[in-house]
Amino acid sequence: MTRSQEPQWYILHTYSGYESMVKESLLRLIENNNLGDMITDVKIPTEQTIEEKANGKKKVVERKLLPCYVFIKMIYSNQIWYLVTNTRGVTGFCGPQGRPIPMKEEEIRKMRLEEYVVNVDFAVGDRVSIGSGPLEGFIGNIKELNNASQRAKVTIVMFGREQDVEVDYVQITKISDTAVEIPREEE
Repeated sequence: MTRSQEPQWYILHTYSGYESMVKESLLRLIENNNLGDMITDVKIPTEQTIEEKANGKKKVVERKLLPCYVFIKMIYSNQIWYLVTNTRGVTGFCGPQGRPIPMKEEEIRKMRLEEYVVNVDFAVGDRVSIGSGPLEGFIGNIKELNNASQRAKVTIVMFGREQDVEVDYVQITKISDTAVEIPREEE
């Protein structure tokens, strides 16, 4: 395998429940060995979901999209492979014989590992529909826009009351001004 000069995303397999510990260990490894130019990012993709507790209360919680996996953006070399695979909690890279295979561009987009700048024509007060994620199908009004993080705060009706949620720009689409007003749930 030849050494690429451009960092690429790879998938690490970890022991169950060790994802956060592996991420912290890798960040310490980068700092202690001055590897910031070789390993540029480490992520554990998460999503917000709605869970119902035993007492009937519903709560929005963050959960791991892929338990037992950590994503690492690095320039591959045998030395880096050795350091990463010998990190406590790592069982190896995903690939043949434990040798990493770089992720494809569409996989990176799907896992939302990198921020993609989206030019939008949203404004505060616009009516939008959430098209993906755990809140898919909800309709609400934009309360706040953050162009730096490419996220919008949207007010939706959930569980019979108004709730502010944060979603990525790529998850929402503007509903035309001629759209029919959808009645709110009765409390």
